[in-house]
Amino acid sequence: MNSRSWFSKLLIYGLSSLVVVLSVYPFLFAISTSLKTGNALFGPELIPDSATWHNYAALFEGQQPFGRSLLNSVMVALVTVALALLMGLTAAYALGRIRFKGKGLLLLALLGVSMFPQVAVLSGMFELMQSLGLYNHALGLVVPYTLFTLPFTVWILTTFMRELPFELEEAAIMDGCGPLRILFQVFLPLLWPALVSTGLLAFVGAWNEFMFALTFVVNDHERTVPVAISMISGASAFEIPWGSIMAASVIVTLPLLGLVFFFQKRIVSGLTAGAVKG
Repeated sequence: MNSRSWFSKLLIYGLSSLVVVLSVYPFLFAISTSLKTGNALFGPELIPDSATWHNYAALFEGQQPFGRSLLNSVMVALVTVALALLMGLTAAYALGRIRFKGKGLLLLALLGVSMFPQVAVLSGMFELMQSLGLYNHALGLVVPYTLFTLPFTVWILTTFMRELPFELEEAAIMDGCGPLRILFQVFLPLLWPALVSTGLLAFVGAWNEFMFALTFVVNDHERTVPVAISMISGASAFEIPWGSIMAASVIVTLPLLGLVFFFQKRIVSGLTAGAVKG
């Protein structure tokens, strides 16, 4: 029994270590490459002999406005998260707390919409962006991002909304609270872990999205970070600036890591909410 328990722990720790190495090594390699220049870029060493910040400085000194692209991505991602959470929260209240016919069918329709690949709706979305006058505007990307984020947000928040005790809602109704007051003053404080988890996933999706950003924005000053990275080029087609590309990748990854570390407690509580009762 002891040997079996020892083997199980060894297996768990070994697999966990393997997952950590496979997850962290690409990021460490990107950091290492971003600190190299010249022939050192193709060296196998993980710790560079002579580290330099030249690749990071070159991003903000070149012709392409990488700093503006960062601001565009932050703006688009934050607005997308705010709209998705606001609409998702109100929709989740209706779907999770109010009884009406067709509720199950509506949830299935939301789930079905989220399964459509982006390329399947690209032409229709292009016509929509043109008709709304949002083509070639960074803020216009909020529309397709929100449309693709909202079904997932509504589905997840509806699951959390169903777990809230009905006694709270009944007590609030007895005190004269309306639906909006119940939602934002009674339920909202209890839903913070779910909102943080869902909002972070929505932020990551909007931050990393590439196809819509490439299709609907052609102005360099309106591009988001993923497209800006793909546009980084050298003096010729044969001179790919791998150091600058890796530096840009590191800069783009750092905000996501910061958000995960800052909200890690709420993320864990949000992911495990409802797992244990009593």
